[in-house]
Amino acid sequence: MSTTTYMVQGMTCGHCAAAVKDEIGAVPGVTDVDVDLVPEGASRVTVQADGPIEDSQVIAAIAEAGYELAP
Repeated sequence: MSTTTYMVQGMTCGHCAAAVKDEIGAVPGVTDVDVDLVPEGASRVTVQADGPIEDSQVIAAIAEAGYELAP
C-alpha cells in the first residue's frame, strides 16, 4: 500500500473536490482519495493505492477535473 499527497490549486467548493476525487479514484490501483479543501489556497489531496502508481496518472486525472498542482 502506498500513500501520496498532492497540493492542488483552484478548488473552491465541495463540487470541485468531488470532481477531483472522482477522477483520481478512477486511476487503476487507487483505493481511496481524501481532499482537504482550502478554498483560498492549495488543497491537500491524499491518494492511497494498493501499490505504487505513476504521478503522471494522478496529475492527468487532476487536469481532467480542471485543476492543476500548486507550484
